[in-house]
Amino acid sequence: MHAMPTGPAPDTRLPRDAQSILELAARSMFDLFANASEGMMLVDRNARVVWINDQYRRFLPALGYEREEDFVGHPVSSVVQNTQMHQVLSTGKPILIDLLTNKAGTFVVSRIPLRDDGGEVIGVLGIVLFDHPETTLQPLITKFARLEQDLSDARRELASQRRSKYTFASFVGSSPAALDVKRQARRAASSHSPVLLLGETGTGKELLAHAIHATSERAGRAFVGINIAAVPDTLLEAEFFGVAPGAYTGADRKGRDGKFKLADGGTLFLDEVGDMPPAVQAKLLRVLQEGEVEPLGSNKLVRVDVRVVAATSRDLPQLVREGRFREDLFYRLNVLPIRLPPLRERRSDIPQLVEVLCEDIAARSGGVLMELAPDALALLQAQAWRGNIRELRNVLEQVALRTDDHHIDAAMLAGVLRTDGLAPLAVPEPVPVLGVVAEDGLLRPLSEQVAELERRAMRAALAQTGGNRAAAARLLGMSRASFYDKLAVSE
Repeated sequence: MHAMPTGPAPDTRLPRDAQSILELAARSMFDLFANASEGMMLVDRNARVVWINDQYRRFLPALGYEREEDFVGHPVSSVVQNTQMHQVLSTGKPILIDLLTNKAGTFVVSRIPLRDDGGEVIGVLGIVLFDHPETTLQPLITKFARLEQDLSDARRELASQRRSKYTFASFVGSSPAALDVKRQARRAASSHSPVLLLGETGTGKELLAHAIHATSERAGRAFVGINIAAVPDTLLEAEFFGVAPGAYTGADRKGRDGKFKLADGGTLFLDEVGDMPPAVQAKLLRVLQEGEVEPLGSNKLVRVDVRVVAATSRDLPQLVREGRFREDLFYRLNVLPIRLPPLRERRSDIPQLVEVLCEDIAARSGGVLMELAPDALALLQAQAWRGNIRELRNVLEQVALRTDDHHIDAAMLAGVLRTDGLAPLAVPEPVPVLGVVAEDGLLRPLSEQVAELERRAMRAALAQTGGNRAAAARLLGMSRASFYDKLAVSE
């Protein structure tokens, strides 16, 4: 006969069935959380705070609430920053360990769904876990808080870089042509339709795109630009639409957002849209029509809300006729076309532009502010400026680098123009202006005065080009046919 094992008798208080074990564990865990936590909060199925314990009340002043009734009874999202209670309510899944950062600090928290007898989620219990600074979790909390701050700083920096840099005040000029451009652009800013900016290189298309965004309802969102001519055709689709994680060998495992996604809610500026390859044109048309992008390597469509401002220095209708630009895409972009005049069509704005450009050059270089003599301004106004405002700035920057004298005359400017490979166009001789009488004592009609000015300008251009009529026409910004016709009349 074997001896019976000896030892302490089993504790009869410990349950043996699963249900009783779970109930005991639940009570024990609740007591543990209640005693070893920094606060507890209960929200109902409508995500309203219905109860907080004594420990949690200590957070109210740090969260900005003096009275408990200003906190309890209100939607949890309105009284607690970065809350995830809604997620637990909607999914029914607990979040056992998480880090929460709000006005009161950074804490380790748990969120547990509460169910009725039928298994339906009727509320969520949020628990701020007890954690002293000397515990092992504090280094993790400190690191998390630092990463959160770095992320916040990076987002602010990125947002500032993607905001518009210019306003309509940046588009300098008071000539009729400049005022008309600004009037059309302000009208475009109040619309949600695509805008197409047309004009030669250097006329200020990108500046105007920034100004349209800055005046629109999207001013607080991102302004994202891409120069299509500067991106290789093979990379353009990825730049536009983004890349899914691991889409191809060497691709980022996290994927990469495209320009449309980055500009979501804001404005996307497509510079030199006339250089877009046909394959990308078709996909761009789909995005504009459907408001959806499909990243490379993905079969999922992503909704985007983007206002497109496109620009080109090319003749899009001619490209359409040649079959190099989709006609349907042209009509989609050409809803609000704005033509920016070349500088030679608004010569009266040159003194204002020179003043602004000289101030900017001095501020950037730390040099003295240049002042141009009247004959120097007259020489600048006489030039053809095929590169428009960009060329004008380049000339002024060269002048600033080549002299320490802040007073600039025509001779100094002419030297820079010749060194730059340009033949400076002579200033036409003054002609009688409106209101001046001729030798016979009669007031000369305006049409005669304009015709005389044109004749003298053409003679000056022919003198500068050695009699080359085609070159003289280009200097004056005139078509050869018009130049020849006016020259024949004058002869």
